[in-house]
Amino acid sequence: MATAIKARPAAVRWMVRGLSILACIALWQVASTTHLNLGIVTFRNVPPPVEVVQSALALFRSPKLTAHVTSSLWRVFAGYGAAVVIGVFLGFAIGRSRAASDLLLPPLELLRPIPAVAWIPLSILMFPSSELSMIYITFIGALFPIVLNTVHGVANVDRRLVASARSLGAGKLAILREVVLPDAAPSIVTGLAIGMGTSWFCLVTAEMISGQFGIGYYTWEAYTLQNYADIIVGMLIIGLLGMGSSWLLTTAGRLLMPWRSPKVAR
Repeated sequence: MATAIKARPAAVRWMVRGLSILACIALWQVASTTHLNLGIVTFRNVPPPVEVVQSALALFRSPKLTAHVTSSLWRVFAGYGAAVVIGVFLGFAIGRSRAASDLLLPPLELLRPIPAVAWIPLSILMFPSSELSMIYITFIGALFPIVLNTVHGVANVDRRLVASARSLGAGKLAILREVVLPDAAPSIVTGLAIGMGTSWFCLVTAEMISGQFGIGYYTWEAYTLQNYADIIVGMLIIGLLGMGSSWLLTTAGRLLMPWRSPKVAR
């Protein structure tokens, strides 16, 4: 008889996670201080963690941090918010209507593989300000994963549940609200989380090219000025903001979907 695998205590799991981060920092310290050269990859110009911490403390004391972070947050959430509204609406329409699928899905599939960098010149031509063009880039980055995951969730709703609700006298709106939305919600939340990550990726790319404030602009400016420690500081801030945004979305999703049984962590 197979024995059940016991779940790890939460304290042990957090200890393992912390040790993994410390191990990465230690390897980084050794590689940068010894100027490790692996042929293809070299750490000759990579600053050690101590220099990065010093640069981070200097940035935290500077008023520039607030300007950069607020600019990036505004651009991300403006573009992402528009993508959520439009993406979920399009996803429901495509997933529930064959006519809408035939009409809307082909152009979306044609545009989806185009990378965010390729949209930047066109967005500069389309919009009167660089601010709107950067918001548009974050919108494009988030739109497609939200649409496709919503379509997947809506199209794969159990038909037996829909038929049962219809036989009990439920109308289209009631079926949409009581059956389709709860069943498709996990897939929609997954799309929202992926869309948030791609929004940050696209924003940083746009800020590097046409921004004046923002974390992406700060990171690119640090490279042009050869402030290598500031490059890593900018990267870490981007990672923390993206991770925090995704965590808020997944946490909100769990709270809004109490009917889902959580998986046991091992």
